[in-house]
Amino acid sequence: MKKSMKVLAVSFLFLGSALTSCSTPEEKIEDARNNVDEANRELDDSKEHLWEVENYKAQHQAQIEENERSIAEFNARIDSQKKEARADYKKKIAELDAKNTDMKKRMDDFNSDNKAGWERFKEEFNHDMEALGDAFRDLGEDNKK
Repeated sequence: MKKSMKVLAVSFLFLGSALTSCSTPEEKIEDARNNVDEANRELDDSKEHLWEVENYKAQHQAQIEENERSIAEFNARIDSQKKEARADYKKKIAELDAKNTDMKKRMDDFNSDNKAGWERFKEEFNHDMEALGDAFRDLGEDNKK
């Protein structure tokens, strides 16, 4: 008898917890709406992030192409320099070309998985592109002397 009372008590506990944990159809619909709203916000954020990445890549691709044109111009101007200066300029131009190629590769290889990673990449890339641009300006000024 005691055993059946314990079984009955445990059964009522399970039944009570099952009934209180059940959601009404209205609650299920509200939860589904909230889930859809959240998914739509995440989708919008993701689209905005992808648009920002593509826009950034296009902008800096143009800068990289401009650097390539500058390298070609510097190579054409080297011939008018003194023989001693030519080797130095060729070395500097080769270094700039390697850095420019590296920047292009970094941009092409970057995969924007999350926003924090993207922000970190963008900050580093902007810094490196600015340094590369300064190096091109410095070489251009040296070449004009």
